Amino acid sequence: MRFVKSVRPAAAAISLISAGIPKSLDISSTTSVQSVAKTIAQNTMSFYKGTDDQFVDLDAPYYWWQCGAMMGSMLDYSHYTGDHTYDKKIATAILAQVGPNFDYMSPAHAGQEGNDDQAFWGFAVLAAAERNFPQPRSEIPGYLELGENIWQSLASRWDTTTCNGGLRWQIFATNPNGLDYKNAVSNGGFFQISARLARITGNQTYVEWANKVWDWTQGTGMINEHYQVLDGASSGKNCSDVNAATTVSFSYSQGIYTYGAAIMANISTGADQEKWTDRTKKLLDSSQNYFTPFGDVNNSTDVMYEHACEHIDICNTDMKSFKGYFSRFVYASKIMVPSIKPTVDRLLHTSAKAAAQGCQGGQTGTMCGRKWYVDGFYGDAGLGEQMSALETIQGILVDQAKPPLRGNDIKTVRTFSSS
Repeated sequence: MRFVKSVRPAAAAISLISAGIPKSLDISSTTSVQSVAKTIAQNTMSFYKGTDDQFVDLDAPYYWWQCGAMMGSMLDYSHYTGDHTYDKKIATAILAQVGPNFDYMSPAHAGQEGNDDQAFWGFAVLAAAERNFPQPRSEIPGYLELGENIWQSLASRWDTTTCNGGLRWQIFATNPNGLDYKNAVSNGGFFQISARLARITGNQTYVEWANKVWDWTQGTGMINEHYQVLDGASSGKNCSDVNAATTVSFSYSQGIYTYGAAIMANISTGADQEKWTDRTKKLLDSSQNYFTPFGDVNNSTDVMYEHACEHIDICNTDMKSFKGYFSRFVYASKIMVPSIKPTVDRLLHTSAKAAAQGCQGGQTGTMCGRKWYVDGFYGDAGLGEQMSALETIQGILVDQAKPPLRGNDIKTVRTFSSS
């Protein structure tokens, strides 16, 4: 199903948002949240050298996928705050990556593109579709069709030669690092994209695939009996090597599956709705092991941390951004399953306040650090740290924003709002 009607809205009159000092964040004040988010968004975009008219890859050590993740964060910023300052840069970046088949299989990035990388661009594309974000290039399909193309590409690589199914981490044999690995984030990305397309289009094929990917993930033990999402398994061992004692887990995979499950609960009825609501709640309950790193001491109660690496300072560049994606998707989950709102707000609002206190570093004096449970700035002022804080803080505004669109409400908009 495709919706291609072009709409040209009048430019919206948006009041200007002033940049605020993050450590002064008042989570009860919309103006305060907007102003702090503006400062962190500026710091986030300082890593991107592209313009309104030209895409530029992020500098090393940041990979292509993280640019897609960054544009997803900035789509949230635009939507939640109403500040459209970066909209043209975002659209230019997203549309520059479509590839020759409009499915985000980018020849220029084939050496580093895995199934999870494609999925992260897919998250951004679907967010753009669900918000009628401007798509100014008529020679490129609308965001919904691009999202469907990404789904088709992922589905074409469902691999039944080992593990009775699943997506491998990597796509190309020329990138053997991870080709033998079937991981939660690639399959979770496919699961969430399936669920989102099911909600948007009503197409039962997407519903069937969302169920199929969930059943496969749970069947392998990557979602274990405690609803902890484990990182992955070796296809060479037929995915028999998954267990909580030896398999690492990361917050972003937990968040990706939580949002997919919440969407399935939102679009289901009767027993299916109860089933998916229960899964959503159990995933959220299990995610609390990413909070309160020192128990109820050191002012760390309900403060998020990446438990696989953060407290022992071994997080790599990618891992430093994972908390942001968890926040993005768990905030979105409470819109689909309102009954989880008290738990989500308790965890993420507490973490937002803690994150803001850590935004006192870098050249600007407002760059955000990695550990939110220490006093002040800690670690590096990298892109991952900025995105993690941005998503956790701006997500406070999710209840005030329009929910994701679906069906005939999705249009192709060609013009940008003013800000």
